[in-house]
Amino acid sequence: MPSSFTMADCFRTIAELHGDIVWIVDCSTGVLEYISPSAAGLLGYPATQLREQWLNGGDGPLAQLGDGLGQRLQRFADGDASRLRVVREFDVPHGTQGRMVPVEVASMLLVTDGGNAHSVVGTIRDLSARREAAAAERRFASMLNHEFRTPLSTIDGAIQRLEATGSNADDATRQRYRKIGAAVDRMIEMLDDYLSPDRLDETGHKSREHHARPQQLLDEAAGIVRAANRAVTVHAAGLPAQIRCAPDGLRLALKVLIDNAIQYSPETTVIELSGVPDAGGLALQVRDMGTGVPVGELDRVFDKFYRGTNAGSRAGSGLGLYMARSVVEVHGGSLTAANHDECGAVFKIWLPHQQLAGKKVAPG
Repeated sequence: MPSSFTMADCFRTIAELHGDIVWIVDCSTGVLEYISPSAAGLLGYPATQLREQWLNGGDGPLAQLGDGLGQRLQRFADGDASRLRVVREFDVPHGTQGRMVPVEVASMLLVTDGGNAHSVVGTIRDLSARREAAAAERRFASMLNHEFRTPLSTIDGAIQRLEATGSNADDATRQRYRKIGAAVDRMIEMLDDYLSPDRLDETGHKSREHHARPQQLLDEAAGIVRAANRAVTVHAAGLPAQIRCAPDGLRLALKVLIDNAIQYSPETTVIELSGVPDAGGLALQVRDMGTGVPVGELDRVFDKFYRGTNAGSRAGSGLGLYMARSVVEVHGGSLTAANHDECGAVFKIWLPHQQLAGKKVAPG
């Protein structure tokens, strides 16, 4: 590497390649030595004005960026290692458009061999796209909550009225009422667990999981089967260690498939779970040993409120598979059903997953 290049040059180049704004502050003088030219576009102030605001303090857009730097350096000098790397999120005012810009500011202290902080280097990342994606996710979840809860409330009220006025109904009819009521209660409980406003507010204030281990998802699904006193096998090979996803959503989709398999297969049979690489992604499958999906209904079982002709008196609202497919499709995947050649139905969750080889940049 040519001697004219410094570590600071390398840091700036690497960070700016990904579109981040880079800044460097000298700890001894408190001077903002560098800030990326792209800061002007994001924050609405030229770099020279940003440096002036850093030096002069006040209410400029970098006030929060530099706020508490002296205390941070002192705490680090006193042995507080947590001050070495700091990540914060806040909104800063745009200089010309009068709007607030959500940013993530990550910074690291560069320390000399003697243990003294020499510089603070950091990045500023625009969080607008992330905020918009989170808002879209909340809107989608709220839509599902409303779409499901309204008909469920209607069904719940109707069942209660039937039970109250059906004193002359036979035992089989009253048992059917109880099964419908139990199914409604179960669906409302699932809405409260995953899609209620309170749940969304709670998850919005803590770090959310964005990855899951496919093997663990299958093992957890097997645990649901065993809890129902049913036999289960798990076969998995070649699965990636992790996939990017919303784990709770995939757990919900798998639970719906497990509940179906338990309802539609004899108690003495085994439920098979499997996971394999498939068509540039991976497939998680649930197979039962029942009679399968009636001919001509494979394309309809995922429709909202649809119940197959083989449902009979089994509990169900016709929403489970619809909700499971909606969750899977949000992940860019698909949920399909097929009848096995021997017996039973196979429900397959396909999820995209790319394993890209890195480019070779050095001689062999």
